[in-house]
Amino acid sequence: MKSVFVFLSISLFFSCMNSQNPSNIPIDNNTQVAVWDTYVTRKDGRVMHFDIIVPSALQDTSIIFSYGREYLRKKGEEGQKLTANECRLCHVRRIWPQWMNDIKTRGYYILELENCD
Repeated sequence: MKSVFVFLSISLFFSCMNSQNPSNIPIDNNTQVAVWDTYVTRKDGRVMHFDIIVPSALQDTSIIFSYGREYLRKKGEEGQKLTANECRLCHVRRIWPQWMNDIKTRGYYILELENCD
């Protein structure tokens, strides 16, 4: 029974650590971020335009696209197509302070540009 408790405690510890910074990439004022330009057709036919902003060290598109799908789910647009055709690396730049908290806690920031209501 004690070994089960230790295992669960260790699992909970690592789960909490990952929820604070899912990518485990240090984030500060000098962090370089990648801006992924994203266009998704909404259920009503309009095109949503938003940027998925992640640390530039994160290059796994399956993770980046999952961030976009999570955003779409929150907007009631789950199930809409989001692939390399809809989401592409646009450029790399230094992080803006207003993006930092979301990137530290969730791993990404969404910059809403068009039809994201």
